Amino acid sequence: MSISSNISSIQAQQTMLNTGANNIANVTTDGFVPKDTKISNTGNSVTANTRKSDNNGLQRSQTDLAKELTDQIVAEDAVAVNVNTIKVQDEMLGSLLDIKA
Repeated sequence: MSISSNISSIQAQQTMLNTGANNIANVTTDGFVPKDTKISNTGNSVTANTRKSDNNGLQRSQTDLAKELTDQIVAEDAVAVNVNTIKVQDEMLGSLLDIKA
């Protein structure tokens, strides 16, 4: 795994966090139809695909707080894992450069 794939994963998770934050902010907005973000791995990069959820016709907000909050936790943990991976890769590269010098 390269640093660029870790960065694309962090960017995709940020999209997921932003979408979820918008959905949560509109939990009291009547007729609000939330968006849903799916994360997918395409070769050496990770992408986020956001789409509007299906409208079930409710007059109140259709945001599911249980889903949104668990999605936020998953995205936060994924970002932390990718940041740690980048740190380890950076330390390993530094050690290799020190050995070579």
